[in-house]
Amino acid sequence: MTSIKMKLLCAQVIKDLLGSSIDYDKVYKLTADAKFESGDVKASIAALSFILSSAAKYSVDGESLSNEMQQLGLPKEHSTSLCKAYADNLANLQEEFRRKSLRLSHLESVEWRVDYVISSSQLKEVNEPTVQLRLKIRNPDTNTVEPLSFSMTSDKFRVFLNELKQVHTAMEGLS
Repeated sequence: MTSIKMKLLCAQVIKDLLGSSIDYDKVYKLTADAKFESGDVKASIAALSFILSSAAKYSVDGESLSNEMQQLGLPKEHSTSLCKAYADNLANLQEEFRRKSLRLSHLESVEWRVDYVISSSQLKEVNEPTVQLRLKIRNPDTNTVEPLSFSMTSDKFRVFLNELKQVHTAMEGLS
């Protein structure tokens, strides 16, 4: 396999890491002269994907990556090709990994009501307000909205609200 084909193979892997799909026809054409079988192609893609994503996640500079790859036995020309493709796409890879990591659920809506409980099946006399909350939360992985319902006493609600305010203040301090 030539160093040019190595660079083109890396470009396909980087394309996959950035969210597009790999053009397997191109990959098989690139690896045809090396007489790679299907399993070899998949292993090569997996290895390149691991190397490039790990290097980007840990902000490895191109020269260090090149040296490490050569120490592992990759020819200098191939290592240079890999590092050129890596350096050209490092910022995009890191941005994509930031976007995909630490994805939090999104609060779609909040429904609430206050009930005054006079008595219950367990207690004859309660005479206490309770807060009923229903949250609709969007899961970022499945993009589905899931309801979450719970109730609490007015005292617990006051503590809950105070803690939410403290979290809000802390989060504003981070941005």
